[in-house]
Amino acid sequence: MQNVTNISQLRLVAIPRLAAGGRWRVEAMRSLSEPCLLWFTKGQGRITLQGSTRGYTTHNAIFIPAGTMHGFEAGPQVFGTAVFFGRDCDVTLPKEVQHLRIREVHAQQELNIILDAIQREMDSISPAHDRATRHYLGLLGVWLERQSARSAPEQGRPDAARRLVARYTALLERDFRNGLGVSHFAGVLGVTPTHLTRCCQQACGRPASQLLQDRRIFEARKLLAETNLPVRRIGEMLGFNSAAYFTRAFQHVTGKSPTAFRRAP
Repeated sequence: MQNVTNISQLRLVAIPRLAAGGRWRVEAMRSLSEPCLLWFTKGQGRITLQGSTRGYTTHNAIFIPAGTMHGFEAGPQVFGTAVFFGRDCDVTLPKEVQHLRIREVHAQQELNIILDAIQREMDSISPAHDRATRHYLGLLGVWLERQSARSAPEQGRPDAARRLVARYTALLERDFRNGLGVSHFAGVLGVTPTHLTRCCQQACGRPASQLLQDRRIFEARKLLAETNLPVRRIGEMLGFNSAAYFTRAFQHVTGKSPTAFRRAP
């Protein structure tokens, strides 16, 4: 049987709408179980990818593979489109994070046309609209491949500190629920906690402990907002030793207790 892209999971979301749920939904460290493309058509801000913070501006395309820890600012002047490809997407996509600064007007227009066509076919009831969507999605994959190849010399190789922080965030993403501390992760990486923190400060302006806590608290907020699990159970799932410790850590970051956060609009 021919393998085809599952377009039922494909979503195109306006970036202002993505940010409408509150700053924590975009700025806090998280990862997705599906690839994502952010295409900024207006405004500027900062984005943290694999523990390294950088600026983005108009006509930047940022591809984020599944399982990549990230967070970004999206102020009221930022516009663009987020493409969520779905867990089962079989379109050929980059394996690594890509931050593409699209300077050629033709390439900018090409991406806008492809995204408009995908949305139009997704909204259509015409015959074969699903097949047309898959074909346009394939063209989006080709566009990303070509732009990634063109920008490879410009992106260069990250320095040693950023490479270490990228390895740290990958480990953190895998094990942040286990209640492990920075010392454990530093030991696995073969460095001291002090050196790891120094590299995190250099890469993103945050200590290693803050990246870890931010990731855990984001997951807690997500579970509080989207499930009916008891607060105590959520704390246990994220490696907090007690409900009281979970409440203190959550309140320190958010200014609210887990129960108050869940009750808020």
